[in-house]
Amino acid sequence: MRFALLPDAYLPSSTLVHAKMFHELAHELQKNGHQVVIITPGEPEQQLKLIIDVYDGVEVWRFRTGRTRGIGKVKRAINESLLPINAWLAIKSKVKKQPFDACINYSPTIFFGPLAKRLKAHGAYVYLILRDMFPQWVIDQGMIKEGSLITRYFRYFERLNYRASDCIGVMSEANLKLFNQLHPGYSNVKILMNWADTRPLERESVGTDWRKAWGLADKIVFFYGGNIGHAQDMANLMRLAKSMINMPEAHFLFVGQGDEVSLIHQLKEEWQLSNVTIKPSVSQQVYRELLTQTDIGLFSLSAKHTAHNFPGKLLGYMVESLPILGSVNRGNDVIELINQHKAGFVFENGDDEAFFLAAQKLLSSTELRANTGIAARQLLQKYFSVESVAGQIIEQVTLGENS
Repeated sequence: MRFALLPDAYLPSSTLVHAKMFHELAHELQKNGHQVVIITPGEPEQQLKLIIDVYDGVEVWRFRTGRTRGIGKVKRAINESLLPINAWLAIKSKVKKQPFDACINYSPTIFFGPLAKRLKAHGAYVYLILRDMFPQWVIDQGMIKEGSLITRYFRYFERLNYRASDCIGVMSEANLKLFNQLHPGYSNVKILMNWADTRPLERESVGTDWRKAWGLADKIVFFYGGNIGHAQDMANLMRLAKSMINMPEAHFLFVGQGDEVSLIHQLKEEWQLSNVTIKPSVSQQVYRELLTQTDIGLFSLSAKHTAHNFPGKLLGYMVESLPILGSVNRGNDVIELINQHKAGFVFENGDDEAFFLAAQKLLSSTELRANTGIAARQLLQKYFSVESVAGQIIEQVTLGENS
C-alpha cells in the first residue's frame, strides 16, 4: 500500500518526540513492504511550494508554509489554520496523479483534518492518531473559555478532524472513555499506544561527554527533555528541584523549548536554584546521547488536565533504561501503568511530599535506579514497540479497504 503520513514536524529540523516517532513508523511500514511519503511543513523561506527529498531512506514532501512554533499564539493559530490549504496547493497535482491508499494523520495539530479529507476523497483510508484532545486541554488550563469565539473556531476544526477519519487511535483506556464521553457517536475508536524503536543507542556512536561538558560529572542527574509548556506545569518540577537544593549530589537538567522556558529561568533565579541547568533544544542525536548519560527521567502534566496524556518522552527514557519519576493529573492511567510495573514512581500533581520522597529514594540508591530502569525497558518491549503499532495500523487499514 501507499501511505501518506501527516506529522506537523519531522526530522531532522524538529526535536519533538512525535517527529522521531513518525520516522520510526515510516521505517517500520517500509520494512513491511509499503511505500511511505511524509507530508510535513517546510520553511516559509523555501523558494518552491513543494520540496521533495529523502531523509534516511524515507521520502519527504515539505510544503511551504508559515511557522507554527516559536511565535505568538495568534500568529500560530493563523499559520496552523493555513496548513491544509498550503499543503493541498503544493501536493494536489501529485496526489491526483498517484493517490494514496492510506493516510495516517497526527493530532495535534487539529488543522490537518481538511487535508486528510482531500486525501480521503481520492481514495485514502484515514487513520487519526489522536494524542492531545485540543482544545480541551487549553480550556482545562483556563487559557480559553468554553463557548468563546476562539473555542468554537477550534471545535469546528476538531470535529472536522474526527469526521474525516475512518478510525481514531487514542493512547489509553482512560482516554478512550473520555473521548466517548466528550464525543459520542464515533464507532471506530481504538487504543493505539505511543511507540518507539526499542533499540538502545550504540555506545560507540556517542560523540560527546555531556556530563563533563556541562559540569555534571559527579552528579545524579534528573533529566527532563522535550516541550516546556503550560501543559507540562514546569513549576511542578521546579518545586521538586527547590526541595532538593540541600542535596549536593542531585542536579536537574531541563532541555527543550516552549511557552514556559522564561518561567523556569525566572524561578531558577528567584529561588536561587544552583542545582538546575537549563538548555535549549538539541538535535535528536544529542538528545539520545543525553539519555545515555543521565540517571532519572522526569515528566510532569498539569493537574488541570481532564485528558490522560501519555508523554512520548517516556518512551525515550524506557529505551535507555532510565527509571521514571513523574507527576500527573488525577485519574491518568500512566500512574497505574508505571507504578504497577515498577518502572518508576508516578503521583498526582500536587502531592509534592510523595514526589520528593520518591526522588530522594532514587537519588540515594544505585540499585533501585538500576532495577527500576530495567523494569522500564521491559515495559517498553511489552507494550510500546513500533512493530506492534505498525501492525495494528496495517490490519485496520486492510480491514477498512476490504469492508
